[in-house]
Amino acid sequence: MKKKVLSILLANTMVLSLAACGSGDTTQPAANADSTPKAESSAAASSDGEAKTTSELTDGKFAETRHITVEVYDRGNDGGSDPTNNMYTEYIKKGMLEDHNVEVEFVKVPRWTEVDEINNLLAAGTAPDICVTYSYPTIKTYAEMGGVQDLSSYVEDYKNEIPNLWNWLGETNMYWDKDPDDGTLWAIEGKLANNNRVNTFVRQDWLDKLNMKAPTTTEEFEEMLIAFRDNADVLLGADADKMVPYSVSYDVGWRAATLIESFIDPDITDKEYYVNGFDDRKLTQNGTKEAVRLLNKWYNAGLMWDNFALYGSGDTTEDDNMKAGYVGAFSHNWDYPFRNGSDSVNANLQRNVGEDAKFVAIDPFDDSKGTHTKYVSSTAGDRKIFFPITNDEPLACLLYLDWISEPEHIEYLQIGDEGVTHNKLESGAIQTIAATGDAIQNSGMNIDYTITCNGLNFTSKELTDLSRAYGYAEIDPELVQQANEIAQTDAVPAKNVNVGNIEAEAGVGDTLSAKRDQVYDNAVIAAEADFDKVWDSMLADYLSAGGQAIIDERTAKWDEYFPGTDMLP
Repeated sequence: MKKKVLSILLANTMVLSLAACGSGDTTQPAANADSTPKAESSAAASSDGEAKTTSELTDGKFAETRHITVEVYDRGNDGGSDPTNNMYTEYIKKGMLEDHNVEVEFVKVPRWTEVDEINNLLAAGTAPDICVTYSYPTIKTYAEMGGVQDLSSYVEDYKNEIPNLWNWLGETNMYWDKDPDDGTLWAIEGKLANNNRVNTFVRQDWLDKLNMKAPTTTEEFEEMLIAFRDNADVLLGADADKMVPYSVSYDVGWRAATLIESFIDPDITDKEYYVNGFDDRKLTQNGTKEAVRLLNKWYNAGLMWDNFALYGSGDTTEDDNMKAGYVGAFSHNWDYPFRNGSDSVNANLQRNVGEDAKFVAIDPFDDSKGTHTKYVSSTAGDRKIFFPITNDEPLACLLYLDWISEPEHIEYLQIGDEGVTHNKLESGAIQTIAATGDAIQNSGMNIDYTITCNGLNFTSKELTDLSRAYGYAEIDPELVQQANEIAQTDAVPAKNVNVGNIEAEAGVGDTLSAKRDQVYDNAVIAAEADFDKVWDSMLADYLSAGGQAIIDERTAKWDEYFPGTDMLP
């Protein structure tokens, strides 16, 4: 009944709520008011503040079998495994049933449209019991509508029952999103075991053929792109007309991140970075416009993929160009050409072009100090895990998060079975090998199942460090090690600026993200003479659609919580 009532409520109020989320109403949503989850009444804090063990469990198990649903991304990988039914889902299901008497059912959500899908599921009252998203504004929107559970009491009351979750996340990640005023906790932040973000890659065989060294400055990078363009006949022969010197996707703000960040003042204050930091693509940071001006110059000079703005998320055209050997350089996730085993960019490139063909990581974009500053996430800057109000098994769901956070379980989910998905080297390092059938991992290191852990994390730090370079099937470990070192060079981790609710942010995330991409894409492809006009007008539209209100409120909140200073401790 609760799901039906919530579905009607959200469906009737969605449009009004999105418009009114910033109305100033600070009343907490009645997340637990209309019904009490089964396990809620069985746990409470003791008089001295210590977490009290729940009577629901005996030796960690429920007396009666419980059933929960868990979101898992469907990445649509060609030849991948069924994300809801494979070797890893069976491992989890078997373990949760044996250890806690909890049945687990996985519900797939398309990765590249996950925000839209989660919106639809929440509005319909059919969201999985455990939801995961990269979009905190989506969570806040539904929290203010009463559609998301406040986890603050659960993580405290059941603390004794979830030691692995607490040991792994710690107070920092557990309370990253806790409101400093009313104490509400709408989501738990997963932890980044490796907070590398974006690297730039270049065809080493093309550099060799043109007798060029890897560029170490932006100027040298531009000279390299010109050399690729002007030597298309030498590099591609009959396919010279398919030459793409430098490739980015429609998501310019992410893909060209290190270039954009090189135009930001490396001495930027914490306040300025936060105030303009609602959008992690850095659209409104000082310096971004000039970085995009350079991309616009490159585009008009024929140094970039001319059709990049036409292909949205999930489209494979760009990857197909890389695999076929038409692309000279690109910027992407720090390990992108190594992912997906035998279907990786580099593995395909070698099959299609030759053994010497490969992409290698480079560090070309220098800032005003001559360094290569990269603004990386905090270890808490990962996926957000939340429970919709329709979840009536919060304890069972916390036990699930605890189970997948146990070090041995993380390790198995990341490497699988010896001889099937990995080999153990004489040094002790774990070397990933190409898998087949239901042993295929649809995401790197199986992060779609280790939702509290993003990045390689074995039972010991020594084993993790030793194995990181061997974690990509059919890839030279030295290439991975080089990419890892570059991604960490001059890296600046994000700080948690917790000033409570920013009302202006609620309900506008999707709209502003779409407008952000339009600003970037249209500014890059504009005629050089029109660049300022296009950038300024489209940015003004972004700001008037909610961006400026967010900047203003963030400024006011900073001044309220951190008066008289522009820097955090």
